[in-house]
Amino acid sequence: MQSSSYVRLPQHFYARLEPTPVAQPRLIRFNRSLGEELGLQLSGWDDAALAALFSGNRLPPGVEPIAMAYAGHQFGHFVPQLGDGRALLIGEVRDLSGALRDIQLKGSGRTPYSRSGDGRAALGPVLREYLVSEAMHALGIPTTRSLAAVLTGEYVYREDRLPGAILTRVAASHVRIGTFQYFAARGQHEAVRQLADYVLERHYPEARQSDRPYLCLLQQVTARQATLIAQWLLVGFIHGVMNTDNMALAGETIDYGPCAFMDQYDPSQVFSSIDTHGRYAYDNQPLIAQWNLARFAEAILPLIDDVPDRAVELATAEVQRFNDAFSRDWIGGLRSKLGLVQEEEGDAMLAQSLLERMHASAADFTLTFRRLADTLEGDLSAVRELFDDPASFDQWHALWCARLAREPPDPGRAAAMRAVNPCYIPRNHRIEQVIQAGVSGEDFAPFARMLDAVTRPFEDRQGLERYADPPLPSERVRQTFCGT
Repeated sequence: MQSSSYVRLPQHFYARLEPTPVAQPRLIRFNRSLGEELGLQLSGWDDAALAALFSGNRLPPGVEPIAMAYAGHQFGHFVPQLGDGRALLIGEVRDLSGALRDIQLKGSGRTPYSRSGDGRAALGPVLREYLVSEAMHALGIPTTRSLAAVLTGEYVYREDRLPGAILTRVAASHVRIGTFQYFAARGQHEAVRQLADYVLERHYPEARQSDRPYLCLLQQVTARQATLIAQWLLVGFIHGVMNTDNMALAGETIDYGPCAFMDQYDPSQVFSSIDTHGRYAYDNQPLIAQWNLARFAEAILPLIDDVPDRAVELATAEVQRFNDAFSRDWIGGLRSKLGLVQEEEGDAMLAQSLLERMHASAADFTLTFRRLADTLEGDLSAVRELFDDPASFDQWHALWCARLAREPPDPGRAAAMRAVNPCYIPRNHRIEQVIQAGVSGEDFAPFARMLDAVTRPFEDRQGLERYADPPLPSERVRQTFCGT
């Protein structure tokens, strides 16, 4: 591990400081396969040594930990200074594919950006982020990764006294839209340029060859976000806090706070306890992503063109392209989920009709798509039983069969559908059970079992049926919490 290349930027981009030592670090989990992918030479380290490393009690020589400065729109309201209030970027590595990857500790203590916070993390949110981020990776969705989770041997105080923990997070980088806003709000245009050049070099080197590299940067960031948000919706994921400081320029899902996966399909579904007006509801996520991208465009307008009106015109055109890009990826993904290869004009209407019937009949989002493949093999009962009104599904199923009849014959269609429609997702009630076991008795066996299920999400495996099952009415989780 080496110091982050971000340290080479001017010192007002970050604050240098060491992690606050913890009393008694104990390893919960080390992601050895990710460690190998990163080229980390840790095979001979025992749990105590790994706990010391991933708690920040013993860092590799030569690294320079930093807390990054950024701002952000939180629920539509601009906050000019946020920053890493409980996290430290301790360094970066070049993985086996040659890509640079940040390594960050979350819950490592107070920083100059902590405001009134303690800079620590509770065990529950650490377990949640580990499970959900690794599940997202297994689903093929760009995301930060979880390298390690460590108990600190100390308590944090929220509504209750809770065990403290630290998560080690891996990201393509931690630069956010809010990072650009931090400097733009201060009129520090040279800092905006330096940051844009850093992002171009690290993530979009081909854009540097463009006649308008900063406009090309906006174009490529917009395209990546369109794809990412479509991928979220295709698995029923709700981020919960799509603030501009939670949108990474690299195009990865970042900052899993009150996130959740839908059980019953509801386009207006909200879980986050702090999203009282549904700003970040499931079906609002594309709109909010585009709104966030407009804030990014505003921050880099002086780089796009020296003439303000022309800069606005160029940037607006790029941000508006989000809609077409998202729609293309969303409809394309729905075709795959429905086993369709050829494109027909009515495919979007066919998919929307299914979603509307799922909503009206309180059908489970994940299992409806998963069990559609069973109908190709003669089993209609498994999917019909998910609908309060099975006749409504029957009507749609006839339309779908007529559409499939116009496709080329494909004996592998059911397998192809199962390869994109997961069996296991990190269901909210199961996550809560995992957290309760860890918090109440330091029992991490349920965490390990669930992690095993959700990191192989497309494989039906005997003994793991409960991880596919939707919650009973008494088990439904109606709110999720940030944990900060």
